[in-house]
Amino acid sequence: MPTTEPDPQGFYFVGGTPFFASRHDQRISYALYVPKDHTTQADPLPLVVIQHGTGRSAELYRDRWKGFATEHRCVILTPLFPAGLVEPGELHSFKFLSYGGIRFDEELLHIVDEVGERFNTETATFYLHGFSGGGQFAHRFFYAHPERLAGVSIGAPGRITQLDDSQPWWLGTGDFQEIFGTGIDLEAMRKVPVQMVVGGDDVETWEINNVGGPNWLDGVEKTGSTRIERLECLRANFAEHGIEVRFDVVPGVGHRGSLVIPTVQEWLAKLLNERRTR
Repeated sequence: MPTTEPDPQGFYFVGGTPFFASRHDQRISYALYVPKDHTTQADPLPLVVIQHGTGRSAELYRDRWKGFATEHRCVILTPLFPAGLVEPGELHSFKFLSYGGIRFDEELLHIVDEVGERFNTETATFYLHGFSGGGQFAHRFFYAHPERLAGVSIGAPGRITQLDDSQPWWLGTGDFQEIFGTGIDLEAMRKVPVQMVVGGDDVETWEINNVGGPNWLDGVEKTGSTRIERLECLRANFAEHGIEVRFDVVPGVGHRGSLVIPTVQEWLAKLLNERRTR
């Protein structure tokens, strides 16, 4: 019996893809996991964005989520914001959304729209998870674009931004309108399912209490000493503004994004199932 050979071009557009340069800014790239039976003629699939942290482990996260994508019929998108994009050796700019003339939140939206067009995904709303530096990006993106999120999972951010107009960005949201050209839409935020997740042993502080470092502002220390304490502070701040949060502490886990994935996937699977039964 003759066998059908793979399409040499199409083969790389399903399953785990290469990293593609963003059409809007080719310095920024992204990879995907697309279920292998998904086609451009099928119904669009939900999109799940997994945002890397300081270590830029985008490919690792893509591969850790491929089984979930196949089982729950969604596409995984892992953007890559390279280190040193604006200044040599610079590591942290994407976490704060705006730096050196680049709006990282808007660059993600350009990628989401591109992926929807090229890979047949839903783009009006999508799911977002980030851990560590990715958790910093995720909750700040939530402030800027709640209407685009079907759910947000905020994992172990070392620095948080509270909903507090009396404090300057990024400790608070006092300069938000001037920086981002839009205000905080609390009503929209209250409609988005929110998870916060952190390891129960995530207590090392060497990276997050770097007084005078490039990603430090005086006042950070008031939000807690560890990532657990800072996430608890953010949860309390959300509660003050009527934003419901599912708060998960994963026993026996330190600062390891890969080890909280099952807890995030359990939360997200419920949201995807609810989406399909509406």
